[in-house]
Amino acid sequence: MKINLDLEYWNNVLREKSPGEIIDWALLLSSKRIVTTSFGKYSAVLLNTFFLKNKSIDVIWCDTGYNLSETYSHASFLMEKFSLCVHSYVPKQSRAFTEFKLGMPSVDEPGHEEFTEIVKLEPFARALREHNPDIWFTNIRVRQTEYRNSKDILSYSKDGILKISPFYYWSDEDLDIYLEKNNLPKNENYFDPIKALTNRECGIHLQ
Repeated sequence: MKINLDLEYWNNVLREKSPGEIIDWALLLSSKRIVTTSFGKYSAVLLNTFFLKNKSIDVIWCDTGYNLSETYSHASFLMEKFSLCVHSYVPKQSRAFTEFKLGMPSVDEPGHEEFTEIVKLEPFARALREHNPDIWFTNIRVRQTEYRNSKDILSYSKDGILKISPFYYWSDEDLDIYLEKNNLPKNENYFDPIKALTNRECGIHLQ
């Protein structure tokens, strides 16, 4: 692991800290860090926080090509508002060819694993190779999926990258209050072709 921490100890310490304090602590650990975003429902919360904390951080967006127009509008608005350093990664294979070859298979259909690899996992793996981060800031939260319930503020990816989720224990209500207080938009119409249902995992966070 690139950054070797006692996760149990530090998760207990950080649980008493605010998201901003967690980020301040984490930014001191390494200069090699990324933030991931899908420009989903509450993406403005994490991006606004980094606009205030470290607007030069590399923001990774794996655009599957299946986003709704509302998400592209939301992404364009936030990128212009915050002037963050966004790196967009798209599948090497076109959406038209992917649909010709596989359609858009659900999780219980043949081809879903290959579909996930093409539209989400390969672009993200490419992003990790290019940026080679020690730290990965995410916006996963408890109660989102069964898998995410097993995580905490700090966890490690399969490749040993330290994943930091500053808002892990925040509820939807907490995030709604943050958006209202900071006059920020919410993307109500986000669609992920990998998950389909909101309580399923998208694939990236299984890495």
